[in-house]
Amino acid sequence: MNLFTGTRRRGGTAVGKGSRSVLRALAAAATVAALAVSVTSANATAAPAAIPPGLSCDTGKHAIDEYTGFALCRNNGSQTQTFWVHLVCGWAPDVDGNHVTLRPGESGQSTAHCGKIGTGIGEIHVRP
Repeated sequence: MNLFTGTRRRGGTAVGKGSRSVLRALAAAATVAALAVSVTSANATAAPAAIPPGLSCDTGKHAIDEYTGFALCRNNGSQTQTFWVHLVCGWAPDVDGNHVTLRPGESGQSTAHCGKIGTGIGEIHVRP
């Protein structure tokens, strides 16, 4: 049977208009579902949040343990700031590190550890 015309080949009888409308509805539903998935995927891969103003930070994974992440920051601003590292941990729950308060000119590090049941660190963010 030809799905686009709703007819059978080799001399068979034509499929009724009811079947055609069902096929059209299924095609429309599949199109909407495909569009919804692509929009969701675009949102899921959004760029990480920017480092808070006044801080300069280096982020990364621990050299020996890839489940441990850090944010090493320096306060280049003129006001005291607090920050912490946020790890996106794949299958394990996301985690936040210790809150670090820095006066102007000071440096500090926040560390966090993803659970071993996960796939490791997917993203590292610095939160204000």
